[in-house]
Amino acid sequence: MKLCLACQKPFAGSGWECPACGSEPLLRDGYLAFAPELVIQNDGFNPETFRRYAEVEAGHFWFVGRNAILSDFLPRYFSQAEKILEIGCGTGFVLANTRSLYPSAQLCGSDIFTEGLDFARQRVPGASLFQMDACHIPYREEFDLICAFDVLEHIEDDRGALAQMYLACQKGGGLILTVPQHRWLWSSTDDYAHHKRRYTRKELVARVLDAGFRVEYAGSFVSLLLPVMLASRLLQKSADAADQMDAGFKIGKLANRLLGGVMKLERWLIAQGVSFPLGGSLLLVARRGQDE
Repeated sequence: MKLCLACQKPFAGSGWECPACGSEPLLRDGYLAFAPELVIQNDGFNPETFRRYAEVEAGHFWFVGRNAILSDFLPRYFSQAEKILEIGCGTGFVLANTRSLYPSAQLCGSDIFTEGLDFARQRVPGASLFQMDACHIPYREEFDLICAFDVLEHIEDDRGALAQMYLACQKGGGLILTVPQHRWLWSSTDDYAHHKRRYTRKELVARVLDAGFRVEYAGSFVSLLLPVMLASRLLQKSADAADQMDAGFKIGKLANRLLGGVMKLERWLIAQGVSFPLGGSLLLVARRGQDE
């Protein structure tokens, strides 16, 4: 069911003109824009970063490793998903991976910035893409899977965003999140990525439960590489912050291959049931009850 953000009335139909108040979202760069004001109030984020990420994602150990882990968890917990929303889809790198896992599903992707959606449109041409504020989702009980990968840490009102995800999720549907973990890993990387926080497992679980979901899994990844990650953070120079690209994304081919091998080993261990107590990132799976 669609939701008019102007009058808060739900409605059905193929178009976005609200039958109750006549309001409809604007178009920005060819995409429906439900929160165009956020593009201006962007907290200093440079949309040019999307182009730079698009150039490195497909070959970088961290992006490839995260996609591989998600490829295990998505079908394990949501084998029958038919309508999927990825919030903060960026360049569509993960959304393209989701398409490979769910070839017949209806995919939707949103981001604050339309600049990222241009890349997503090239990678996932059949997806429905739009500009949106995660704290004001224009749907109610619409999706049987909602994804947000390294997004929640950018949102000031993360509790409000989780509450909206719950309302947009169908009964019996679910949620899968990844977020950065451990406050003691905070560095200039988090500053120029405009993170609001790094999470503890207890904190993330509590906030997802408060939103109404039932948590089915919460575990760490980027665990075997945690010592390398910590060393990198400690050695960062303040000058790197102006570049808005984590120095860890600018690594040589040999180092990238070695780190990718470690991520493959970690993926295998997680698939065998190993639960790491620490890690650079957290992955959480939750579900909305059938009778709620």
